[in-house]
Amino acid sequence: MTTKSTTRTEVQRLRERPRAQVLVVGGGINGLGTFRDLALQGVDVVLVERNDFVSGASAASSHMIHGGIRYLENGEFRLVKESVTERNGLLKIAPHYVKPLETTIPIFSTFSGILAAPLRFLTHKQGKPKERGAFLIKTGLTIYDSFSRDGGSVPRHTFHGRKKSLEILPALNPDLKYTATYFDASVHDPERLALDVLSDGLAAGPHARAVNYVEAIGARDGGVLVRDRETGEEFTITADVVVNASGPWTDLTNEALGQETRYMGGTKGSHIVLDNPELLEACQGREMFFENNDGRIVLIYPLKGRVMVGTTDIDADMSERAVITEDEIDYFIELVSHVFPRIPVTREQIVYTFSGVRPLPHHDDTAPGFVSRDYRIVPGTVAGLGDTTVLSLVGGKWTTFRALSEHLANETLKALGATRTVETLGLPIGGGAGFPTTPQAERDWIARYGADVGDERAAMLLHRYGTKATYVIDAIAGWDGDDVPLAAAPTYSRAEIDHVVRSEHVVHLDDVFLRRTSLAFTGAVSLPLVHEIAEITANALGWSPNRRAEEEDSFVADLADAHRVQLKSGDGSEAAALR
Repeated sequence: MTTKSTTRTEVQRLRERPRAQVLVVGGGINGLGTFRDLALQGVDVVLVERNDFVSGASAASSHMIHGGIRYLENGEFRLVKESVTERNGLLKIAPHYVKPLETTIPIFSTFSGILAAPLRFLTHKQGKPKERGAFLIKTGLTIYDSFSRDGGSVPRHTFHGRKKSLEILPALNPDLKYTATYFDASVHDPERLALDVLSDGLAAGPHARAVNYVEAIGARDGGVLVRDRETGEEFTITADVVVNASGPWTDLTNEALGQETRYMGGTKGSHIVLDNPELLEACQGREMFFENNDGRIVLIYPLKGRVMVGTTDIDADMSERAVITEDEIDYFIELVSHVFPRIPVTREQIVYTFSGVRPLPHHDDTAPGFVSRDYRIVPGTVAGLGDTTVLSLVGGKWTTFRALSEHLANETLKALGATRTVETLGLPIGGGAGFPTTPQAERDWIARYGADVGDERAAMLLHRYGTKATYVIDAIAGWDGDDVPLAAAPTYSRAEIDHVVRSEHVVHLDDVFLRRTSLAFTGAVSLPLVHEIAEITANALGWSPNRRAEEEDSFVADLADAHRVQLKSGDGSEAAALR
């Protein structure tokens, strides 16, 4: 941005008191989870994120909370056990965003892969790619069920032959021999769940402070030199412990602080989002999850009225932005035809694409698909920070963020000589607190709050924000005028967007489209909608006409460059097209 920004209140609070017990660098889900955990212990903690919260690796997830059945083949039994435990826990503490997900595996052989499986288990090398057959999948799911016992949080798997499988899912490839169906969990709005985690930490008290668009750029005077990317102002934050939760960029952060490390070796994963009603109907609400004939684990996932297809697993160059390639798009279109051969999929149906880099450990010649998804915490010191303890997080995934954050917080507390006072196990997250989990409880909630905004609107807000919808309803009630639906996206309203901008740390226009709402993901963005939301955002944040124009241009360009979506001119009747 070329327009000069004023210092934000959150940044000013840091400048006025640039000292904390703990500084967390990185505002992805694991950094935010650690921030929340430490804040709940009463620790004086600061978090800085160089871009928007949950905008890096955490924003490129496959929207799954899963136990990781494929990790069994890597021998990562501890990770699988922790993952299914955390999956079951998140279904209870974040029921507003984490839901059971029925998952079906189409199987095209009986014994394929048996000879290669021991080699993969022992060496973690790919070998000759082969689809897993029914025998291996049945064995894996039986073991997986044994890890998943938790009072019936999810049902056990089922197996069907070809005839029954095609009766249930008639659009499937008729060449299949079996299907296996099991349950994991989905997280339909991962970015919003992460914002709830952040809000829980900030709500703990003034000892917890967090800012986005502030980057750690070096070490100075025994502290971490940071720069406000909006104003260019630099200042130093001192802390007893620095937690490096930069994800794939952990080595780059350590290098900026004066310590060369080689912990990370992330791989790129891409996804496309399709507006294909026939494919959406064919999935019947369930995810299709399987191994393609090249050995990659891929998915076809109905989500928000669209179908998401992913993912790739390619060694990443951290010096370049992760963006989907033409080859990856071709790959996704081909794999859909392998599962649903009678359903045409074209580039014109793609309404959104996204790519990210997994925060995986350095892996030398290990095949990307077999790099450990587990995590570890590496303690150390950095010359420029004196006696400050630096804890570098290597690895981590969405499913295990609560347990990982607990582990990282415990290591931090140990370094501080402090003890845990609050347990996060079983503690509701954000709008999951008091969320109605039965039809009658939901009807009661809607009846209580629908009086202010109408029952239909109350139900929509409940499922969008959980019980934090009450804050949105209060904002709507206090809105100066009627709660008018957006002309270009009527499921949102002007009062709602104004509330989001004012209360959810929005700094740029893309924060609203990409992470505070689902508008970009579902392909709902049009030029008229960009103008409409930019007007609301400008009024809420006090932008000048020049700043507003810059924000609009920047977002439209980023949508084209990073997400391959080119907005069409005209009346907005067609929102976007693949670039």
